[in-house]
Amino acid sequence: MAFSDKSLVCVECNGTFTFTAGEQEFFASKGYSNEPKRCPTCRSARRSQRDGGGSGGGSGSGSYGRRDMYPAVCAQCGKETQVPFQPRGDRPVYCSDCFSQIRVRR
Repeated sequence: MAFSDKSLVCVECNGTFTFTAGEQEFFASKGYSNEPKRCPTCRSARRSQRDGGGSGGGSGSGSYGRRDMYPAVCAQCGKETQVPFQPRGDRPVYCSDCFSQIRVRR
């Protein structure tokens, strides 16, 4: 299927924006059947408002808020680290480097 750029009107600001062929291809690959209703600027503003005004994106930000981190000592290398859970003492805790190595081996 060949896509071509389309001009759409934003439902928020009534401004015209271009729904590019690349964006259309991306939407189709994700299985989205509806065209965007908001321009990129209004979409970004709405996302920011919905996520509590944060920067958005990954790594624990967004609507989940800030994560509490707890100090721990890695059971493998002995390095001091921070983990997103309260260590109980009955199970080993690993720094992110050691945890990644252990996970790859399994």
